[in-house]
Amino acid sequence: MKFSFLHKSIATVLSALVLFASISFTIEKHFCGDVLIDVAIFTNAEKCTMEAQDIDRYQITKKPCCKDEIDVIDGISESIYPSFKDLKTVEKYLITSFYLSYNALIEREDSSNNSYNYYLPPKLIEDRQLLYETFLI
Repeated sequence: MKFSFLHKSIATVLSALVLFASISFTIEKHFCGDVLIDVAIFTNAEKCTMEAQDIDRYQITKKPCCKDEIDVIDGISESIYPSFKDLKTVEKYLITSFYLSYNALIEREDSSNNSYNYYLPPKLIEDRQLLYETFLI
């Protein structure tokens, strides 16, 4: 019972790790001056009221006080394992020898061996269940 629970919990943790490693998301921050106004994940950050107001002509030349910072966190998008062609020669020999030695350990059933097809069981001389009066319920 504990053994199967341990395996299930490890499998759940590893699958969650793979899921969260492959998710990419965006964190957007809005600053007004040096003050952080809003932080948003997956959506756009709300702007402060200074940007919502109409800007007059003389304020266009001024430097704006508000700024946005966008942090993009990329998840794993490709497999990080090299292909067999990219491996060194020694690694190729190691993997090939491991595969062949492991494959040799597995015994395969010979499907052509049908010697039991013509087997006839011995003849029943007496019915032992009736003789000893033992019946399965």
